[in-house]
Amino acid sequence: MPLTEDLILETLKNVSYPGFSRDIVSFGLVKGTRIEGNDVFVTIGLATKDPSVPELIFKQAHAALESLEGIGNVKIDLQIQDPPTGQMAGSNTAQGQPEKATIPGIKRIIAVGSGKGGVGKSTVAANLAVALKAQGLKVGLCDCDLYGPSVAQMFGSEESPRANEKEEIIPIEAHGIKLMSMGFLISDNAPVIVRGPIATRYTQQFLRNVAWGELDVLILDLPPGTGDIQLTIVQTIALDGALIVTTPQEVALIDARKAVSMFDKVNVPVLGIVENMAYFLCPSDNTVYHIFGQGGGTREAEKLNVPLLAEIPITIPTRTGGDDGLPVTLSHPDDPAAKAFITVAATLASHPVLKDA
Repeated sequence: MPLTEDLILETLKNVSYPGFSRDIVSFGLVKGTRIEGNDVFVTIGLATKDPSVPELIFKQAHAALESLEGIGNVKIDLQIQDPPTGQMAGSNTAQGQPEKATIPGIKRIIAVGSGKGGVGKSTVAANLAVALKAQGLKVGLCDCDLYGPSVAQMFGSEESPRANEKEEIIPIEAHGIKLMSMGFLISDNAPVIVRGPIATRYTQQFLRNVAWGELDVLILDLPPGTGDIQLTIVQTIALDGALIVTTPQEVALIDARKAVSMFDKVNVPVLGIVENMAYFLCPSDNTVYHIFGQGGGTREAEKLNVPLLAEIPITIPTRTGGDDGLPVTLSHPDDPAAKAFITVAATLASHPVLKDA
């Protein structure tokens, strides 16, 4: 079989980005190929500070190409640059001005992630948005979970987004928060069936083709896990920080470590861990039940050297608020869970990442 560019690219599709199922070609990391006789030259662009990532990709790409029949020398040019960074505290340009975020008009971008589903990440993101709004910040919330969007339900809106004269999507506004979610675009019973590359394209449209306007902070409610959408976001958007949501049991903490590792690989600082469903306070006798275990978030935060921002209890108003479209931080501000969310927001608002937003 003669050597062609298509054959080279098809072969490189066998090389996955470390820690992810998606290959380096579909991620757009292969920047160029050239064939001279039987010799092959490939340029690969990476944005990472983890030296193990380019090393592994280099070895796997070499091995894949050298397996081709009749191939000569293989030359791989790795172009490595630092990941995009937002307005981190202390990161100033030569003129003394902070670097600008990659989305115009948005001062800070914070991701809320988790290693696994079912830990209440969207509940945390929604209530954090409301609590930050109460701190006097202009807040937006982008639901990046295309397959299980929940922000529309949690904010009680059934509106459909419209477009402005620039063909940008106008975000829905509820409770003073600007919102975007696939839940506004599909019916409750309609599944989202899109493959990885299309899913990441949708995500980028939600971030870059939405008329967010001027915001102090945009919260990204990431899908659970460390898959294609997450990597696309952290590779292309200047995140100022990330929160990791977990529950106390070990099975959740294992996956939370993976999320922390993902952010570390692309130089996004983890601002802290939020332990959700930390305990249940029985309303009849105030007995505390640690249904999912005790102290897991504290131990993990110490191990990872990041702060534990809160232990959020399980409460009925938290559940009813999410079902009724009125987050508990608004509907029952004196509820123990609401107080914990408000504490997290106050801590973040005083953090250098948001303090000057």
